Amino acid sequence: MSTPLRFTPAPESGAALSALARGVQGSVILKIAAEIRAMKARGEDVCNLTVGDFDPAYFPIPGALDEEIRKALSAGQTNYPASDGILPLREAIAAWYHRELGIDYPVDGILVAAGARPILYGIYRTLLDRGDEVLYPVPSWNNDHYVHLAGARAIEIPVHASSNFFPTAEQLAGHLGSARLLVLNSPANPTGTVIAPEELTKVGELVLAENRHRAWRGRRPLYLVFDQVYWTLTFGSATHATPVGLLPDLAPYTILLDAISKSFCATGLRVGWGLMPPVVRSRMADILGHVGAWAPKPEQVATAAFLGRTDAIGAFQAGMRRGIRERLDLLHDGFTAMRAAGLPVYVVEPQGAIYLSVKIGLVGKSHRGTPLRTNEDVRELLLSEAGFGVVPFQAFGLKEESGWFRISVGSVSVDDIRAALPRVRAVLDDASA
Repeated sequence: MSTPLRFTPAPESGAALSALARGVQGSVILKIAAEIRAMKARGEDVCNLTVGDFDPAYFPIPGALDEEIRKALSAGQTNYPASDGILPLREAIAAWYHRELGIDYPVDGILVAAGARPILYGIYRTLLDRGDEVLYPVPSWNNDHYVHLAGARAIEIPVHASSNFFPTAEQLAGHLGSARLLVLNSPANPTGTVIAPEELTKVGELVLAENRHRAWRGRRPLYLVFDQVYWTLTFGSATHATPVGLLPDLAPYTILLDAISKSFCATGLRVGWGLMPPVVRSRMADILGHVGAWAPKPEQVATAAFLGRTDAIGAFQAGMRRGIRERLDLLHDGFTAMRAAGLPVYVVEPQGAIYLSVKIGLVGKSHRGTPLRTNEDVRELLLSEAGFGVVPFQAFGLKEESGWFRISVGSVSVDDIRAALPRVRAVLDDASA
């Protein structure tokens, strides 16, 4: 018979943990996801628009990629890969970027890891010393957490719909002199918006000017981190541009992030990469090698083969974009109709990624006598009364109770959306000042 173990925490049990561990904040999105799982387990009808993922029932991985993974497994490609990415994959990434984006990165400037997330964390650990400043917009994904993990100092720039949820060059100009990193993401999580190429050019010119000044003074450079994991998903008139494509002289100061996760609905396969100056890549590879953050070898071998199958990629992404756009348009049209009826909502037109930004102006109102004081109150109301799961921008670092929410469409059906919109409208109808 086994002996049950008892763990009775001491009154000062927190003292057993490091200051870093005590200060880490858990994911708000995972907390909301747990609520929704519990509701579904009780048989409740929930339109889950929270998770930035793809349900394979609606968005499976490409058949050609699945085929290549199975071939790699059958061939016994199950041992350790090169910790910085197998050479055929890094060569395939370089060729794909040349073909699709018109930029040429050396293979020794490409680092592969288990998704883009370890690369982003690796950037913080490779380039920052404790107390260094990181400049980024809010809302944005995970920068606040990585600042804490790296012991850095955040310079947060609140952004709004008036600037398409991106910082302008004018907003950034006064902060670049002290920052070590500038982190941007387009198409953006959580907003689903795309930075205009002309604005990105202005930002890039400021980064170049700052680094010329630093070189003259012998100071460490300012790096631009550009997360473009959603770059294959743009809609309407929105166009994607890379900083180095616009200004090739930015290459020594730019790190691009990418992955198969959002381009090919392959979030669970964990293959991502960064494109960066070789000197940065070399040191980051050593750091991530100690962490063991390499992507699984079968998936690396398969991705290397798949990236060369241009016809399969084109056919898959055309269908993927249609499915995502259909869902985004349904939500956009539904909220637009509510606004036309005088209800307190505003929605941004779909531009990119799998996200939609919607403002639900219920803060300061009440619902059946219950006051709504915060975005969290509104979120809970929509979930409990309408079975409509969304994520407040507070989960992405925004402090102000502005009424903005992220809607994510990769794990929901068209029928779920159609059924949920009337329920949301009923809740809004019931709210009062």
